[in-house]
Amino acid sequence: MRRGVSTIGQIVLGALLLFTGTAHLTFARVEFRAQVPSWLPIDQNVVVVASGVVELCLAVALLAAWRQPARGIVGAVTAAFFVAVLPGNIAQFTEHQDGFGLDTDAARAIRLVFQPLLVVWALAVTSAVSTLRSLRRRRA
Repeated sequence: MRRGVSTIGQIVLGALLLFTGTAHLTFARVEFRAQVPSWLPIDQNVVVVASGVVELCLAVALLAAWRQPARGIVGAVTAAFFVAVLPGNIAQFTEHQDGFGLDTDAARAIRLVFQPLLVVWALAVTSAVSTLRSLRRRRA
């Protein structure tokens, strides 16, 4: 039962990243620019395109990696990506940037609550934590 739920969760997460990565590169590029912090010294389009490419790579990896340790490593990298983009979500809130219908501070704050859930989702469905612990023990 647990393996089935993890498999479905991994597929859904991969599909979600496939969708959002495609959106970064196509129809939602302007919306994603609202999440690029104003203090970041990189062109907003470069950040949006680069993060979209990363999301597409993670999507493919999540949809292809089914054996450990690769599956756990992909999950850990995906979780790290979600942590890495958190400053963009915080900036959208603190800089009062509208995007994706998040046009109030309350809506942007609710969005922030979901970012840690994405991190937990990536770690849980791929058994990343136990896989990384196992790899670490083997090296010691």
